[in-house]
Amino acid sequence: MTTLFTPAEVRNAVELLASRSLIRLVTEIDDNGAIPPRRLAATLPDLSSHQLRRATAEARAHGLIRTAPGAGLELTESGSELADLYDAAARWARRHAYPAPVCEFSSRIRHLLDLLSPSLATERADGLPRPSATRLPSDEVEADLARPRALLIQWLTGNPQVTRVSEPEPVA
Repeated sequence: MTTLFTPAEVRNAVELLASRSLIRLVTEIDDNGAIPPRRLAATLPDLSSHQLRRATAEARAHGLIRTAPGAGLELTESGSELADLYDAAARWARRHAYPAPVCEFSSRIRHLLDLLSPSLATERADGLPRPSATRLPSDEVEADLARPRALLIQWLTGNPQVTRVSEPEPVA
């Protein structure tokens, strides 16, 4: 059995990547280009100032966005690749009406990441993903998960800072 990521690393990565505010920030910049910091609240009015600050701080800390002089917040290469991963995940979820026929973009991504989580921690000796606890309607639908799963593994492998579990602060 090959270990891909520890369960704690998977939890850490999925918690970050499934954040609605991070999904909104990354996809907005990907779809419409750099956002001047002063226009962030007007561009994403459905997010509170706290959610915007947190998403921006997390995206910067994990190397997903940067501030470009004269342009504003823009995606890094890792951020752009994450936006592509989000698009692929949402396409799979729409095609298979997962988790429901009508669903918000960020919810589709969050549910798909949750679905893929169990298979990220280990792989069977034959190289196939360990079956998840959630069974999909057909083997064809489950097999179709291979592409978003491979993209997610590739992205996480190239961005290990997202999987790192922070060490607890030492007690004085």
